This record gives sequence, C-alpha cells and structure tokens, in this order.
Amino acid sequence: MPTYKAPLDDIRFVLVDLLDVGQLASLPGYEESTADVLLSVLEEGGRFCEEVLAPLNQSGDQEGCHFEDGKVTTPAGFREAYEAYTQAGWPAMTARPENGGQGLPHITRLVFDELLCSSNLSFSMYPELGHGVTALLERWAGDDLKQRYLPRLVDGSWGGTMCLTEPQAGTDLGLITTRAEEAGDGSYRVSGTKIFISAGEHDLTENIIHLVLARLPDAPEGTRGISLFLVPKRLPNADGSAGEANGVNVGSIEHKMGIKANSTCVLNFDGSAAWLVGERHKGLRVMFTMMNGARLGVGMQGLGLAEVAYQNALIYSHDRLQGRAMRGATNPEGDADPIMVHPDVRRMIVTQRAYVEGMRALSYWVGLLSDVEEKHPDATRRAEAEDLVALMTPIIKAFLTDVGFEVTNLALQCYGGHGYIREFGMEQFVRDARIAQIYEGTNGVQAMDLVGRKLPEDDGRLVKRFLALMQPDVEGALAGSDDLVRDLAAQLGRAIQSLQETTMGIASRARKDPDELGAAAVDYLRQFGLVATGWMWLRMARVASEKLAAGSGDTDFLNAKLATARFYFARLMPQVRALQAVIGSGAGPVMDGTS
Repeated sequence: MPTYKAPLDDIRFVLVDLLDVGQLASLPGYEESTADVLLSVLEEGGRFCEEVLAPLNQSGDQEGCHFEDGKVTTPAGFREAYEAYTQAGWPAMTARPENGGQGLPHITRLVFDELLCSSNLSFSMYPELGHGVTALLERWAGDDLKQRYLPRLVDGSWGGTMCLTEPQAGTDLGLITTRAEEAGDGSYRVSGTKIFISAGEHDLTENIIHLVLARLPDAPEGTRGISLFLVPKRLPNADGSAGEANGVNVGSIEHKMGIKANSTCVLNFDGSAAWLVGERHKGLRVMFTMMNGARLGVGMQGLGLAEVAYQNALIYSHDRLQGRAMRGATNPEGDADPIMVHPDVRRMIVTQRAYVEGMRALSYWVGLLSDVEEKHPDATRRAEAEDLVALMTPIIKAFLTDVGFEVTNLALQCYGGHGYIREFGMEQFVRDARIAQIYEGTNGVQAMDLVGRKLPEDDGRLVKRFLALMQPDVEGALAGSDDLVRDLAAQLGRAIQSLQETTMGIASRARKDPDELGAAAVDYLRQFGLVATGWMWLRMARVASEKLAAGSGDTDFLNAKLATARFYFARLMPQVRALQAVIGSGAGPVMDGTS
C-alpha cells in the first residue's frame, strides 16, 4: 500500500518565505488570518488526510461505487470519513461567515485541495463540488436561495454538482437541449439528460444540489441562450430539511479508467422543480464562477497526485536493491545497491521533484492572487490580480495536469514491473491522473482559451502584465552576489525572450491563417507554463540563497532547493527553445497532411 505524508515543510517555505502569506491579514475580513493561523489549519488538514483519507484510497479504488435500484453506495469507509470531515468543519473553511462559514482566505482552500487530492482524489471530489456550488451561490443567488441552501451546503450535510455535459454537447455547450419551462410560481421545471456528472448521486449527504444548464422556450441559439438553474435532488421542507424527491433520477454510473470511488452519473431530470440563478439566457457567465474555480481545483489534482507518486517513488528508490553503482558499490555488505545510485533513476526522481515543487509555488501564487482580487481595498490592485488569475487559470489547469500525468508515469517507471501491478498502488495514481487532462475543459480547450482569448485581450494586456512581473526578479538576481542565482536569472531572461518571440510570431501568423492559433496552442501553453515555473524556481533559489547567507533555516532543505533549481534550468527549461522551434514551424505540417 502506498504511503502519504503532507509536505508541510515545503508548504511552509512557499507560503511564508516565498509568498509572505501573512500579508493577507492586512486585507479587510482577513485580519485574523495570520501565517501562523493558516499553517495551523493546514497542519491539522494534513493530519486528517494522512490518517483518515489516505488509508481508504486504494481500497476505495478496488471496490468502487455500487449502483442498484437507482441508488449509489460509496465504498466502505467513505461515509464515516465524510462524517468526520464535516464534523471537523472542513466544508466551511472559505465560506462567508454570514452563511456559517469560517471566512478563511481562498489560498487556504487551494492548499488543502492539494492535500485532499494527494491522499484520496475520489473522495476529495464529493466535498469539492459542494464547495464550488457554495461559492457560486454566494456570488449570484438571491437572498431566498441563499437562506434556503447555503447553511446546509456550508456545513456539508448537503452536497452539490455541476451539470453541463450532454451526450451531444460536451465542449460545445451551445448544443445542449435540456429544457426549462416556467411553472407560474416563480420556479421552473427542468427536463433533460446530463452525462459525466461527478458525484451525481451518493450516500454521503442528505441532499444534492445540482446546478443545471438548460434552455428556456424563448432562448436564442447557441451559448447566448443558456440559463442556469438550481435543482435539488430533494425539495427542502419548511424547516429546511430534505423532503420529497424532485424527479432527479440516475440512469447509470460510468465504469471508468480511474477515480473509481467517485460516482460519475448519467442524470435524468423529469420535470424537476428548479430555480433560476442569475439572469435569463446568461447562465454560462454565472456558471463560469464555478467552472474557473473547478479548473484551478483540477490543476491541484495534477499537483496532488504528482506529490504522492513522487513521495512513494523516492522511498522505493532508496529501498529497492538492484545492480551496482557505476562509481563502485555503495552498499558493499549487500548483494546490490539501492536503485537511487543509478543516473537514470536519479533523473526521474529529480525531474519529479523539480516539477512538483515548481508547480506548487506557481499554483499557490495564483491562489494568493485570488484573495487579492476579492479583498484588496485598492481597485487597481484588484484589477491587476483579476487579470493575472484569468491569464493563469488555463495554464494552472492544463500545465499542472499534463505534468502531473508525466510525473505519475515517471514514478511508476521507478518501480519497474512492481509499479505496473496493483499491490504498490502506483498504477492507480497514473489512472486517476489521466482524467484531469480531460474534464473541466480538455487541455486542448484550455490552450485555445489562452491563445484565442487571453493573448489578444485588450492588445495583449494580460500577457504584458505577466511578463512585466518577471523582469524585476531577473534584474535583481543578476545584480546579486550568488553565482548560481545569477546564472539561473540569465537563463530565465533568455527563456522569457523566447516566450515573447513565440507570442509575437503566433500573433503575426494568425492574422494570415486562423489555423495557426490552433496548431500552436498546446505547445504554447506548455512553453508558457515552463517559463512561469522557471520564474518561481528563480524566486525560490534566491530566497534559499539569502536564508543560507543569513544562517537561518534548515541547511539541507535550502541546499536541496538550490540543487533542484539548478536541475530545473539545466534539464527541463531547455524545452522552451525546442517548443519555440516547433511552434515556429507553423500550421502547415499539421493541416496539410492526409487524415
């Protein structure tokens, strides 16, 4: 069975030493959210994930969910774990205090998401969907819906889903056919079928609140004619408890490659009572509140699985004895040396570490920006943060899940044949990681969002803002006294130049041939993610160097940071120039061939 230990030392380094998360306590509403408070919460969250959720991960995968007579039963231990989860108050972390929440910063939830996904991805999806519904209703619902639904969503006794996809309408939501009709009393009746609905039915909560995209009879064609409706599985009684069934039925559950302990359902809505959220025909805009949050959350799934896979591969590589080191035996009393002595195994291990720690810093930085966007008293600072979060959301979703899948594969490879069999649990991480590249908008769709929407917006305002952030760090590091940090800064400067040249090249070619955007999109997003992660590694290396010079912190920990930064720039960052060449070849090789 695989093991998991919350990486609290690295979390503390990123939050405190790199990002200065304590600055959030200066924002209105976060006065009590000091660094010590947030770290204490996360330490307790790590303990819960290690002791309660991780032991259920492999057994939950092997048992899966059960579907019988329209009911879904989760694997053994999940109900008890969910009860412990709610009793500890985890669903209320970032919900607003007026709705019964704790009002903690969003970054706290983002970090906790990593811990949840590392320990038990299938379980994590049940409460996370409820969290997403809560955030959407807090922003868009009227007072009546808030009073009726938020208290039980916040305390976790009710769960939630997002119901977008239909058999004929996946990415192209303009094709949905689910219908809504006015009932004459302020409510509506929704009918239609939705597929691939995560946590669509289960036995963990008393009720499930579905957010459903549907069309009204007078709806315009396409995405401009979509409205969003709240559809409870059970209608609330006058006292707020879950009452009679509301015509929401499970057609089946999917038999999947991974996340087997999470129920992925076909849901049939048969004249189900529903309430409009937001304005008529503008539901997609409202739904994006939950979708964009979910995309950041899916990015954390990539990071979480990469972290736990790396942890286990590292342990195995120190324990597994095979062959002798090329430099001579390191374990002369044994029959063989640990496989960690072999350069190829070390390459795989350090690659995993460099990606995981870099992605953690990048995603936490975006989480911090989410709080600045919502709470900062300066409108200019809020607008800057909003731009950066919008730009980075498709990158966090796609880059972290692409790399997360690569890392889980590398971790499995370290085990050799033992990784391919079920006993050690590595093959589950690979299977679970694969879906993150697909749902909440495939990574190809995320890449098109980046090049088709974010790049051209307001003559490149978002990208220019991001590029301008990196330059002072490069210049500051070049002016420092640490030779390694100066070298890393010079390499990052060249990578930024490569990214800028690629950006301008795509824009120029796309004016002549629209296919240039699609042909470049996925490679460009990866190039962007590599540069952004390199920026984080330069910043981390600079912090580690300064702490070492000051004689503060754990010397081994800080030296490891510097060594990993050097590896990232030497072995992973060169992809940036290669991708520039690939993108520069244009759409011709892609579009002119036979199919």
